[in-house]
Amino acid sequence: MTRKKLDVVAVGHALIDIRMLVDRFPGPDEEAEIIKETRGSGGSAVNVSIDVARLGGKTGIIAKIGFDNFGRIIYEELWKEKVDIRGLRISPDKKTGFSIVTIDSRGNLALYSLKGAAEHLEPGELDTEVISEARILHIASLRIDTSIRAATIAKENDTIVSWDPGRRLASLGIERVKPLLEKTDIVLLNMNEAKLLTGKPPEEAARIIASTGPKYIIVKLGPKGSLLYMAREGKYYRIPPYKPEKVVDTTGAGDAYAAGTLLKLARGAQIREAAEYGSLIASRKIANLGAHSL
Repeated sequence: MTRKKLDVVAVGHALIDIRMLVDRFPGPDEEAEIIKETRGSGGSAVNVSIDVARLGGKTGIIAKIGFDNFGRIIYEELWKEKVDIRGLRISPDKKTGFSIVTIDSRGNLALYSLKGAAEHLEPGELDTEVISEARILHIASLRIDTSIRAATIAKENDTIVSWDPGRRLASLGIERVKPLLEKTDIVLLNMNEAKLLTGKPPEEAARIIASTGPKYIIVKLGPKGSLLYMAREGKYYRIPPYKPEKVVDTTGAGDAYAAGTLLKLARGAQIREAAEYGSLIASRKIANLGAHSL
């Protein structure tokens, strides 16, 4: 059996985030003042891998970037954060994807995104060795064929599989993603994604998702905390929210929750303790500008 050298490996999107803090969102033909502007690497796979590293874990990433300046920024930041980048692939013809994130003075955000090379990570480009060395593989918002292949490799190597569908894959509905759910141990999603995936409210959605195979379902409820469903026991637990010092930027809060939860699990914690820690980490992230500003 391959030695488990990495706590969490994240597979998914690697993008550049261009973040603008504005006084308000403008209407048509209106102008709003940009109070602050920052840019750096983002995308769920980048966010989770960097968050885990900043929390003291050993982490890796499997994702795809372009052969361009944006790709270089992502590469250099991952290297600086000591993320294992053996699984990073470079496209010779697709540009690195990017997101433009605008955040108003109340913490609301508007997001424009171009996935670029990130969505062209093919099943055959996955690094089997990196996956086999992970205690947990976290698949986030990635095309379904590559996601299924990643989960298959993980199960062949006794690696726990976590999945965060994101809005686009949740919109496919549960029947379309069932082949992936059957290979998944933990599902983390927000209440809007739970509704898109099943058409049901959080508690019923969690039961439906669990019926396809996953052991644990965590539905993030925003300021109300989160809902944990343990399939084997058939029990629900409410995970309390932690109030942030202030609300600055909610971008990446779900990824911070995942990073905290999965790192605790990888280090031997029980699922409830892990989810409570994830909730705490998400609250710390919200108080700062940037997708992985822990």
